[in-house]
Amino acid sequence: MNNTKKRVCCLYRVSTDKQVDYNNNHEADIPMQRKACHRFAEEKGWTIVHEEQEEGVSGHKVRAEDRDKLQIIKEMAMRKEFDILLVFMFDRIGRIADETPFVVEWFVNNGVEVWSTQEGEQRFENHIDKLMNYIRFWQADGESEKTSIRTRTSLGQMVEEGHYKGGSPAFGYELVKSGRINKRKHELYDLKINEAEAATVQLIYDLYIRQGYGVQKIANYLTERGYANRKGGRWSHNSIRNILHNTTYMGVLRSGESRSPILSELQIVTPEQYARAQEIFRQRNEQRANQHRVPINMRGHSLLNGNVFCGHCGARLNLTTGRRVRHHADGSLKITRRINYVCYGKSRKLTACDGQTTYVQETLDKIVDAVVKDVFRQMTGIPKSELIASQYAHEIEQNKVHLAEVNGRYVEAAEKVSILKAEVVKSIQGKSAFSPQMLSELIEEAETEATECEEIRNAAERAVRDSELLLKNICARYDEIISWAELYDNASMEAKKMIVNSLIQRVNVFKGYRLEIEFNFDLRQFFAGLDKELPKNISA
Repeated sequence: MNNTKKRVCCLYRVSTDKQVDYNNNHEADIPMQRKACHRFAEEKGWTIVHEEQEEGVSGHKVRAEDRDKLQIIKEMAMRKEFDILLVFMFDRIGRIADETPFVVEWFVNNGVEVWSTQEGEQRFENHIDKLMNYIRFWQADGESEKTSIRTRTSLGQMVEEGHYKGGSPAFGYELVKSGRINKRKHELYDLKINEAEAATVQLIYDLYIRQGYGVQKIANYLTERGYANRKGGRWSHNSIRNILHNTTYMGVLRSGESRSPILSELQIVTPEQYARAQEIFRQRNEQRANQHRVPINMRGHSLLNGNVFCGHCGARLNLTTGRRVRHHADGSLKITRRINYVCYGKSRKLTACDGQTTYVQETLDKIVDAVVKDVFRQMTGIPKSELIASQYAHEIEQNKVHLAEVNGRYVEAAEKVSILKAEVVKSIQGKSAFSPQMLSELIEEAETEATECEEIRNAAERAVRDSELLLKNICARYDEIISWAELYDNASMEAKKMIVNSLIQRVNVFKGYRLEIEFNFDLRQFFAGLDKELPKNISA
């Protein structure tokens, strides 16, 4: 067929909506692609009969079968409505290594020439053509992955340096100009605490942590008392939940896995308050029986609720309220209100329990109260510096030394893979001492070695993170307990109930008020090696 009569179909694609028009030529936008394709077709003497454009479609993430425009072009090719598929560069067709080379080959096999204004025609006349076609899209796939990594890394580095990555600010903050300019000449913004909104955030954390309110109850509380959300409307439980889970409120910005250091200028609540909120949320979502570590009911004057059990049969002890009536000689009556913990299994004859049926609430609460005060007394006598200088710090150092060693091995293995892959093109051109088959075997061996090294390195990284997290949690728990100790004596019953149930996982009660108390954390972490003994009634 004569060149002047060749019919051309053009495909233009950009991966973001912002590239529909010019944007500093970060990637060829649609006007640029169209202009280049028209100029190229004119130089060749071809006639453009059809054009399709894809806006905001990733050639790396969206497969061909899900791209409507590409499917339209394939249908036109089967109807022989054009002779040439023309693109600005071949990666406009796609960047998926295990798919795009075969899409190109499909067009050629169906009688359509595939051309790029920058790279010419893609032919399939021999084995080398097919290999080079595959290598081209393998490289494009890698570049897309690198771009994605660069974007994630860039945003991660921004927050690690303490800069806001962008977007609408969370409730409690507002945007202020930073004086910094990005590559596109746009001024960047920083976060600043909005004092009025921050006061509401602090109230939310206080209601959740100290008063035992749930997210829906907090939303109702704020709405009923005139605390409007940012839009001036009612609060929802989802908004409260998002505030309780947002690390920004403790001064930590995040992007993916990246975290900033604690930024005091953004801190509305303390890290300890944030951590306590996460722990309460986790506990309240536990569905396993007999694991109510946060009070089920904040009403009433009983110290324990939901976490006290019969030590003989394991049944939960439920609170009951009764009356004791005394008749006096003068004919008057004295009615005394009595509150008891009752073994549900024995009272309903569900188990063959040989324990007591009832335990006086006041008596049992006083024993638990004394144990809690004993824990607080002993904890306040443990210097925090002794914890930091303990075996945990030594363990962290050992893990870091091991990580440095295995990381070095991984870097060497990864470099070996890169060097061997760089030899592939040289081997195809006959400029390498290695044959393609030998290179394939060497690359496979090197990749296996690199994968093994990476797994060892990842395990070492986890060991470092776990040991650091353990020490951090121990120190945070210590600070939390000390703060509770300072509050406990003068706290309201609701606050005391929250503190006790935050400390205690389970109380098993036996005849004669003998107790076994299981705590929510291992007290031996604090007492071991410090010449301290566990308080009485505590199960180690």
